[in-house]
Amino acid sequence: MEPEQSIAQSAEELDRQLARLFYRRMELAALKAREQGETCPVFESEQEPALPAELAGQDPALERYYWAFRQTGRQLAAQYQLEVLGRDRVAYQGVEGAFSHIALRKLFPLAKARSYPTWAAVFDAVESGEAAYGVLPFENSNAGDVSAVLDLCFAHPELHVCRVYDLPVRQNLLALPGARLADIRRVVSHPQAIAQSARFLNSLGLTATECLNTAVAAKQVAESGDLTLAAIASAETAELYGLQVLAAGVNSDGDNTTRFIVITRENPAEGDRFSLLFTVDHKAGQLARVIQAIGAAGFNMECIKSRPMPGVPFEYYFYVELEGQPGRQESKTLLEALGQICNTLRVLGVYTK
Repeated sequence: MEPEQSIAQSAEELDRQLARLFYRRMELAALKAREQGETCPVFESEQEPALPAELAGQDPALERYYWAFRQTGRQLAAQYQLEVLGRDRVAYQGVEGAFSHIALRKLFPLAKARSYPTWAAVFDAVESGEAAYGVLPFENSNAGDVSAVLDLCFAHPELHVCRVYDLPVRQNLLALPGARLADIRRVVSHPQAIAQSARFLNSLGLTATECLNTAVAAKQVAESGDLTLAAIASAETAELYGLQVLAAGVNSDGDNTTRFIVITRENPAEGDRFSLLFTVDHKAGQLARVIQAIGAAGFNMECIKSRPMPGVPFEYYFYVELEGQPGRQESKTLLEALGQICNTLRVLGVYTK
């Protein structure tokens, strides 16, 4: 037998063994889901078990491939658990090709993606059980936070953030095939994309009209037949709607990243970060007391935001994100201390970054 044939036969036999192991692994994931039901931790801890001792250091070049293989396997097992539990419907705002849709596919590659016209409709779908999860933009490294989504988090106390995902964003100027950059007179896109691309638009003397999201803008251009109309959107969207990229990377911040959150009815328990929503009396020093309590307890506050209280002019609610695990005693002690200072206090999310 030729060596090449021997290698091929060995590889084929290993593939058969791998297929059997894969099916068994997925059966165990399904069994866990059925036994634990709604309490099944679909988003498991990001910590991986150590490489088996007999393999550690054997081929360092292969280790990163192994961990990528493990990560893919974990994601597939988690997605299968969602399907077994009937929780594989995931909501997003916009149309196919929007950045929210792209983020959804990164997080839930095999899920049944459900499109909704507004962010509020995504929250309503998750709250009603029509969707198990919702994927929403929360913050952009260039244009800042998506305040309307934070307001919706505040308005829906039954919902929680169970995961965050950072999606690098590269905006492009898209137009119909045959259009030239010199032809463009009008641009449409989502307000965040317009803000991210303001420097580019100003350099061409163009103004942009806002629309629901970048994919809606691309669809509008594709259906218009207008060679003077362009959209700011992703390259994936250009391919989806048959548009050409007239200018790539038009967002001025080269490290432009959008952070997405995943919302759910479940109350997550594990993670290395947790976020809080709270209100305090509108009196001097009350917010300082909260910050001092956080610092005194030894927690690093990664961010703090304030937003106007709905229906209460010139009063605010606050959002903070802290490093730490809320299940630990020091976190519980902090929450008890904050409960004595704040008028209202809620753990919005628990997740790993």
